[in-house]
This record gives sequence, structure tokens and C-alpha cells, in this order.
Amino acid sequence: MSNYKAGPLLSNIQVPSDLRKLKQEDLPQVADELREYIIDVISEIGNSHFGASLGVVEMTVALHYVFNTPEDQLVWDVGHQAYGHKILTGRRDVFHTNRLRGGISGFPKRSESNYDTFGVGHSSTSISAALGMAIANNYKGKKDTQHIAVIGDGAMTAGLAFEGLNHAGFEKDANLLVILNDNCMSIDPNVGALKDYLTDITTSHTYNKMKDEVWNLLGKLSKFGPDARTVVSKVSHALKGSLLKQSNLFESFNFRYFGPIDGHDVIGMAKVMEDLKQIPGPKILHCITKKGKGYKFSEQGNPTQWHAPGVFNKETGEIVKVIPTSPQPPKYQDVFGHTIVELAEKNDKIMGITPAMPSGSSLNIMMKAMPDRSFDVGIAEQHAVTFSAGLATQGMVPFCNIYSSFMQRAYDQVIHDVALQNLNVVFCLDRAGFAGADGATHHGAYDIAYMRCVPNMIVAAPMNESELRNLMYTAQQENMGPFCIRYPRGQGVMPDWKTPMKAVKVGTGRKVTAGEDIAILSIGHHGNYVQEAIELLKDSGASVAHYDMRFVKPLDEQMLHEVFGKFEKVITVEDGCIMGGMGSAVLEFMADHQYQAHIVRLGIPDEYIHHGTQKELYKDAGYDTNSIVKKVIEMLGIENQNTELLKNVAAG
Repeated sequence: MSNYKAGPLLSNIQVPSDLRKLKQEDLPQVADELREYIIDVISEIGNSHFGASLGVVEMTVALHYVFNTPEDQLVWDVGHQAYGHKILTGRRDVFHTNRLRGGISGFPKRSESNYDTFGVGHSSTSISAALGMAIANNYKGKKDTQHIAVIGDGAMTAGLAFEGLNHAGFEKDANLLVILNDNCMSIDPNVGALKDYLTDITTSHTYNKMKDEVWNLLGKLSKFGPDARTVVSKVSHALKGSLLKQSNLFESFNFRYFGPIDGHDVIGMAKVMEDLKQIPGPKILHCITKKGKGYKFSEQGNPTQWHAPGVFNKETGEIVKVIPTSPQPPKYQDVFGHTIVELAEKNDKIMGITPAMPSGSSLNIMMKAMPDRSFDVGIAEQHAVTFSAGLATQGMVPFCNIYSSFMQRAYDQVIHDVALQNLNVVFCLDRAGFAGADGATHHGAYDIAYMRCVPNMIVAAPMNESELRNLMYTAQQENMGPFCIRYPRGQGVMPDWKTPMKAVKVGTGRKVTAGEDIAILSIGHHGNYVQEAIELLKDSGASVAHYDMRFVKPLDEQMLHEVFGKFEKVITVEDGCIMGGMGSAVLEFMADHQYQAHIVRLGIPDEYIHHGTQKELYKDAGYDTNSIVKKVIEMLGIENQNTELLKNVAAG
């Protein structure tokens, strides 16, 4: 049970049907109490998104007040903004477990609640999903069911959103309402022509005049009874008469467009939504909101910082940060950000590309230093990859920085537009492996497996910051072809990380520690956990060799011949799926060269792992430091119970 106290109205709302018992004039108080509850909880637990959910509090209250959820289908895009939705749909008392191991997900999740109609986490899926629901319910004869897709202006830049709009506009009978939550933000400020277009709409006198006329007509709709369709037709004609002068984008997709309206006027939105329920076919409601609305420090501060601020003092707005007492290693993303600038200063062919994650990937460092050579293309991973390919055809060396889980969205472009043409595009995959509290939608589990099967592709992972710099230096040399470098979320291991860069011979690993009894082969940052395990085992009598593979493709075959020529027991360790990953590549090598050895693969198992801290998930999946120690003890049959440390490790 939660220790957090809800306001007098919110405390009596367990599910949306309780909300619908209230009077419309009570809705502003419900919104205020809901916003305060989100602030109270998130300020203390941290580890959560913040600004996005505050920005849609009034919208959330209006939606659940007007629509008969869960019978009416409400689809949230991305899910960063769904905290109010979760609180109103039976999860208020467990909201404090948000994004914690064993707690509720930070995103809508079908297995968690029947109010979560579609599992989300990656952007721009809501329109297509809601359209599928609408067509299915039409087919089943449930023509009165409402289908609402809530999508942010940042998510609207993705191609998938436009594919959904294009299809929906053709389905005249689809009972679909798209709510465009326009706050001019994704995580970082939005970019591109769509952002400028939406800004024009919000500042246009013609649109605002039209808006007033339309709402007046809609407000009278219920009085017309059987003649409502005539009024709808008049509304449609009034809209087109005003909007076609400005070539309305959404009308061109055969959507009826309404707005823009104030997304923080909960009563006004409730009235508009009630009227829109009576209008058939696909329609779009354009709502203007402010990310972080209602909490003055997020409204006045940096909205990117308040996207997910961590623990903060709600009274002062001070974000709580632990001040280290000694120099700390940098985040891998920051090593990337500073290193690409260093490289670009010496190589004028280098350009940087990111799909809407300049802060998250630290490409913002290059964007500030070299704005003409770095590009935020918006939430558009497919475009980012093919745009990079186009740059490469003209002799540029694009560093395309994408989170590993989002790289999946552009896989065809990687194969067809980059690898098939053998173009020198450098893919820097941030958040590779377990991403932590974001959970299964964001874990970068699959990139080793899906990249190593692509012809011409080089696949590498650094064990530390110096290795990342060396791999980036190697990748930008001439005639390298497609080059993939993966690295995890979070800190590295080298406080003094700014080492001189040097080229690495592609397809070479390195022996980190010599040993006689068993060999451990690792790829990437987890080699540091192998080193910790070897240190813990030093008094056990076990002689453990450690090889840092560095490249999954091409493999260092000379090093593998050495390993299999000497060791009968081998462990592979990777922060990625074991199905098709580095361990699988080693097994294939062993089989192809007719070696025989006992191999155990440690990595992400063949299942979806949910949210928790990275360390918790490494332990759960069985490839943290202690798990490696226990596996060595098991494979070598060590029975030295006099070593207290080994007893403790073996006990977990």
C-alpha cells in the first residue's frame, strides 16, 4: 500500500467510472490533485519520466471522463505521458513502484491492465494500432466503440505515423480520433518542417477565427438530433473553406481537423471531446500543451533536464545529485560526444546524425561545436540511416548514433541502403545491452545478432573508454565500409579516459589475462566484470584466462585457434541475447574447425527481461560478476570451502 496521500477527489477515484460520477466543474480540481500526486511520488522515487505526464494531466482527465474506457480504446504513443492514466486506472496505490524491479512498468503494458490497450515504448505506433482496433471492431459489429490515439508532435515526425494517417484517411468508417499533443518537444526540442508547420497553425489568426466558429457549431450539435449529420457536413465545409487556403496537412489525409485548442482547459476539452464523439470517421484534435505544466521549476527550467530529472526537492526544484568524493569515469555517451568532435576537427569528412536524441547520445556536443556538420533528424530512424547512406556516397563519413533498441526500426535500411552498397557509415549504438528501468522496450538485446549476419558489416564493442576512442578512430579511416560500434548505458571504468587514439586492426582481439584451467571470452564492457571475477577467484586455485574479443565480426580466428587448442572449458560473456550472439559465433567457429570443448554461454536469455537497475538485471540474467564466479566454480568443480569469499560468492 502506498504511503502517498491523494487529494479528496482523487482518493475516491479507483477507476475511470468513479471519475465519471463527478460533475464537470469538479474536473479542474481532479487535474490539480492528479498533478500534485505525480509530483509527490516522482520527486521522491526519481528513476522516472516527469515533464511529459504533467503536460497531459488535463487531457488525461478529460479522456477518461468523456470516453467509456476500457470499452472505448485509448492508445498512448510512446508512453512517457501515461502516468496520470495509470493513476486513474487502478494503479494509484502501486504507482510508487513505477519502473522499479518487480513494480509497474513505466509504459502502458497490456499484461498490466485492461486499460492499457496497446504495449508501447517506441514512438509513433499509436495511430496504426488504434486504426487496427477500429477496423477490427467495425468488422465485429461494435461500431459505437471509440478509438483514440494520443500522439505527441515529436512522435508525429516518424514515417510510421504518416503511414497510419495515410491508411486511416482511406477508411471512412473508422471510428478514430487522433489527439495531437503539441508541446514542441520530444525529449529535446523538436526539429523539422512539421514543427514549423504546427507553429504556424498555432499563431495563425485564420486558424483561431476558424476555431471559434467551429466550437460554436459543435456546441449546438446535440440540439439537432436526427439532423446532426447535416451539422457535421456544415462543420466540415466550414473547416475546409477556412483551411484549404492554407493547405491543411491533416485535411489532405482526409482527416477532419479541429483545433488548435488549449490542452490545459480540462472542461473545454471535455466538451470538445464529447462533441467529437458524434462525428463519424477519422478526425484529429490539435491540443497545445506545455511539457512540465503546473510545476513551476520544470516550466521555467530546461525541459530536456525535466524529462526525467531523478530525485528532486519538490519545494525548491533542486535536483538531488550525489557528489562523488573522487574522480569518476565518464558515461560512454559523453566519451562518444567529445571524441567525435576531436575526430571531426582532423577529418573534415565526418558528420554526426541522430534521430531526436542529441542529449541522450551526447551528439549535442558536436551540434554546438559544428552545427553545419551535425544533424538531429527527428524521430525518424529509417531516414537517419538512409540519409547517412546518401552522405557516404559523396565521400562523407557519417557517424549515425542511434540507441540499440531503436536501430531495430531501420533494419531494412541498414541492409539495403548501407551494407549492400558497402558504404562507410559508422553506426554507434548507444544503450546496448540492458538499458535498466525503461525495460523490455528499450533493452538493446539484439544488435549483435542482427548486425553480425549482415554481409560487409563490421561489428565491434569496446571494453573501456580508450577502446571506444580507438574503435571510432579506426571506423573513420578510408574504405572501412559499414562499421557498428556498440556500448552500454552508463559509466565506463577510466576516470583518465582521454587517451591518445590509435587504429585497431579489424578482426583482432586481445588476451587480457593468462591462465591454464579455463578461458573466458567476453565482448564489450562486461569484460570488466570478468576481470572482477578473476580477482575474486585468485585465492581459489583456479587459473582463468580472459580474452577480450573486441570484434564479433570478423572474429579473431587466430586467437580462437589458440583458445580451442589449449582449453577444454570455455565461458562466453556478452551483454546481449545469447541466441545468435557472440557465444553463438564462437560455437560456430568451434564446429566449423572441428574443435571440441565444453562451452557455457552467459548473456540475455531467450525471453523478454523487464525493468530494474542494470545491476539487478545482470544478476537476474546470470552474467554479473558473482554469476561468472559461480559458473567458473561449477565448471572447474572447485571445492575449496576454506575460502570464505568463495562461500559468500557461491551463496549469491
